[in-house]
Amino acid sequence: MELTSQPWQSWTKEQFIIQFSGLYEHSPWVAEGAWAKSPFTSLQDVLDKMKATVDEAGAEKQLELLRQHPDLGARIQMTEHSQSEQAGAGLDHLTPEQYEKLSRLNREYTNTYQFPFILAVKGKNAAQILDIMEQRNGQPKEQEFATALAQVHIIVGLRMQDWADREGLRV
Repeated sequence: MELTSQPWQSWTKEQFIIQFSGLYEHSPWVAEGAWAKSPFTSLQDVLDKMKATVDEAGAEKQLELLRQHPDLGARIQMTEHSQSEQAGAGLDHLTPEQYEKLSRLNREYTNTYQFPFILAVKGKNAAQILDIMEQRNGQPKEQEFATALAQVHIIVGLRMQDWADREGLRV
């Protein structure tokens, strides 16, 4: 495809931010930062520039980003993206035992790392998610911080792919 055939090439900053600000949970600053790195040659370039914005933001801003994510399986108000992703993994239909275990693991994780457990849940079921939570609980803080950020970027890539599929575009 030619560069000019990509819809984001003709968008204003406001249109770009409206379209992509929801990719990173409650963090429009990422889309704003990526816009400052435009033009974009592809959706992958958009993703790469968003990732670079996060990577360049520093640990304090990254921690703020991580803290914007809801606990897995939480029965609270969350973004449409998070609701859909968690429902797809069956986290909205947990048994009482699974819910108790998930709640306990979430509390332990948050108490240890000071941000919620983050995992790209697409393609996983509740049992797999609980196993991964148990494996990651207790990891060194620096390692888990990096893992959580990597999971955020995977989530964003999946969200971008879903959007591109709906729009008939390629990432």
